[in-house]
Amino acid sequence: MTAARTGASPREGGGATPAEPDPEPEPVGSVPVGPLPIGPVPIGPVPVGPVPVGPVPPDLARRATADPLFRLVAYALEAAHGRPPAAVWSAPYAFHLGSPGLVAAAGWPVAAAAAPRTDGLVRLSSLGHPADSCDLPLTPDGPPPAAPAWAVRPYALLRALARAGYGRGGTDLHLQGSLTDAAGLATAEPADCAMALAVADVHTPAADAEPDREGLARLLARALPDGDDALRRAVLFARPGQALLPDTGQERRHVAFDPAASGSRLVLLAVRADPADRAAELALAVSCARRAGALSAWPPGRRPGRSVLVLLPASRLTAVRAAVAEDFRGRGRPVPRFLNIAVAGAARREE
Repeated sequence: MTAARTGASPREGGGATPAEPDPEPEPVGSVPVGPLPIGPVPIGPVPVGPVPVGPVPPDLARRATADPLFRLVAYALEAAHGRPPAAVWSAPYAFHLGSPGLVAAAGWPVAAAAAPRTDGLVRLSSLGHPADSCDLPLTPDGPPPAAPAWAVRPYALLRALARAGYGRGGTDLHLQGSLTDAAGLATAEPADCAMALAVADVHTPAADAEPDREGLARLLARALPDGDDALRRAVLFARPGQALLPDTGQERRHVAFDPAASGSRLVLLAVRADPADRAAELALAVSCARRAGALSAWPPGRRPGRSVLVLLPASRLTAVRAAVAEDFRGRGRPVPRFLNIAVAGAARREE
């Protein structure tokens, strides 16, 4: 059940080494094959509790060549819940383009590790909330149980998945992003998709196809109507070097959007200011960037936030960063952070 994705690796981006540090990742933290036995089949009670699983082959948590984020979530689930994941899924952060309706995926992922259960218990953990892991009964209907604030949305999604037939027996789940909120990219949509794909995967027979992405997209839209459905569809259906027009009413339409291929660079510029000052600081940063050679700038979400996406010629990358840094230092303000953005593909199962 591998969803193949081609193109840039999860954190591959173009451009020079940043003059200022990028937003940091959140701080850390085989099935035997052989002949079937011949003879009577023992009959007994159905076991209740965790479903025994082998580690994601080869053992992702201990594979030195694996992406550090995916090793981390695999190890963290095992450390938090005492068992290896049955699947690890990555889902890219996504963003809107300046052109109305177009969205794309960024080469920075959120990862979810999952293992199935049969006792109706949900165990949730995240290194972003190390003191707030929780064990909750999975009740598809009725009032939800009390949960830590960060776990309310994941639990609502797990209930919706259970009502649709995914994971009614419960799941051990660990979630981790590669960026902090300081980057200004939407975090809910990639997290929603990573969790939905991981849970659907581990509760689907191995002989079946990969999770039904279109069905999960509709489920997410119903269960979490406050989310950005266009960004979720970018997470689920993006292609490397292309933007997606998800609302055509027909088949999904992809159009070319590959700044690196045309000698340009796409960077995320995030200011470090109080909420009341962000709009003014962003406007000043964009003005500096334009004077230094940037071509265009726009917010990555539906509403202005703490960051903007900046498209610029590759030859002007160093000059733009230097100009913005000099202006902010001259005014005694924290220098904005720059993050290289590669236009990436959709969510996938990590092997």
